Amino acid sequence: MRMRFAAGLLALAALATGLTACGGSGSSSIVDKAKDDKKLVIGVKIDQPGWGLKKPDGGFAGFDVDVAKYVAKELGVPESGITFKEAQSANREPFIQQGQVDMVIATYSITDERKKKISFAGPYLVTGQDILVRADDTSITGVESLKDKKVCGAQGSSSPKRLADKFGPDWEAKNLTQQQGYGACLPLLENKQVDAISTDATILAGFAAQFPGKFKLVGQPFSEERYGIGIKLDDKAGRDAINNAIEKFFKDGSWRKAIDTNLGEFGKYFTTPPSVDRY
Repeated sequence: MRMRFAAGLLALAALATGLTACGGSGSSSIVDKAKDDKKLVIGVKIDQPGWGLKKPDGGFAGFDVDVAKYVAKELGVPESGITFKEAQSANREPFIQQGQVDMVIATYSITDERKKKISFAGPYLVTGQDILVRADDTSITGVESLKDKKVCGAQGSSSPKRLADKFGPDWEAKNLTQQQGYGACLPLLENKQVDAISTDATILAGFAAQFPGKFKLVGQPFSEERYGIGIKLDDKAGRDAINNAIEKFFKDGSWRKAIDTNLGEFGKYFTTPPSVDRY
């Protein structure tokens, strides 16, 4: 009886150890995965010129992509070990929570609401919500002009929500169109199905630069957007390590180089890196 009891205890202990091991990989820091596997899956946008764009050859380019490569390298993962996965505005938190990606770097604004679900490192850039209109439109001069206009935004983005909160549910129902990404808003604006696109100035500037003469920025930001790197909730070790990488990115000139390479003439609006928020 004693032998059977002891054997039973050993079996339970073994089972507990196995469960802990399985759970351990799921709960360990991104630092450990990077060190052990030399691989990371990183969520980026694929339809935002200057930020995250999938090229015809299958490669990826943009400021966020450059940030991703730099941070991954600092964590011990070479560029060849990175798998880029499309992250849309609406699925960024679920992707992190479900483990479909190890981190998201996708013009991802740090908000208190999002910090309840995931952790953020950064910010690595600060911008503001602005408005993109057709080049010949003089009727929209700022956010107040949107009260009687049709506006396009991206599902899951904080930008359309800000306008809906400002103008109310009736305006949202009648005037707001939401697409899966801001790239899908461009044809609607060009074809006069909407009057404006509103989101971060950096994103809008990237689109405007791709179509010279067609669109213009209103140039009246009405929010502060702090771009961060999203990882799973409570991974403090990962957050600290990524913040260290971001600060090195600022100090060694890589931040300035990435700004100038990806934003072109709009890079002049970003002169100083922000301060990293450690918590």
